[in-house]
Amino acid sequence: MSERSTARALVREAGTTYAEQAGIALADKPSPLYRLLVLSVLLSTRIKAEIAVSAARELGEFPTAERMRDATWQQRVDALGRGHYVRYDESTATALGRGAELVLDRYRGDLRRMRAAADGDPAEVQRLLREVPSLGPVGAHIFCREAQAVWPELRPHFDQKALSGAEKAGLPADAHRLAELVPADDCARFSAALVRITLEKGLLREITASA
Repeated sequence: MSERSTARALVREAGTTYAEQAGIALADKPSPLYRLLVLSVLLSTRIKAEIAVSAARELGEFPTAERMRDATWQQRVDALGRGHYVRYDESTATALGRGAELVLDRYRGDLRRMRAAADGDPAEVQRLLREVPSLGPVGAHIFCREAQAVWPELRPHFDQKALSGAEKAGLPADAHRLAELVPADDCARFSAALVRITLEKGLLREITASA
């Protein structure tokens, strides 16, 4: 298979973003962007991706920073528990409450104001994201990897996990060269697919065998 054919197959077979999997209809609007932030916090810990996604789905009952702040700590813990996110449930419940307060205080609950503050600079977006409690460099990369679907200035964003997947698939481990293999609007899906083939054993073999 050519590099372009491999990329197309990956997007087609494994290009569901983690936001989509968590039931987030990602758009440049306050609620879905905030839910993506929560998902990024959950995915950035040492826990299985499917558990983080399940917990993010449960936390969808608090779809805005205001709702998350106003929820009790126990309500957050219970939602995390329903998603089987039990290893870090108490500390994460605390961090989500503090993060909601930061988003409200600094951006009035709307992460588009953070985008505006970054003025089109992806590095500045990541710096501002890292100010959110429990969202370090890994979480900031996850957010940008998914948000590039609706914030084009972040493209192309392929974090280290995605670049590892590219190497595994015999593709260039370079963000700009990878971006040349798919339409710009597919960068987020392509990046998600590359991450999935690093996490899901046998997935790459299944995709290449069926292509």
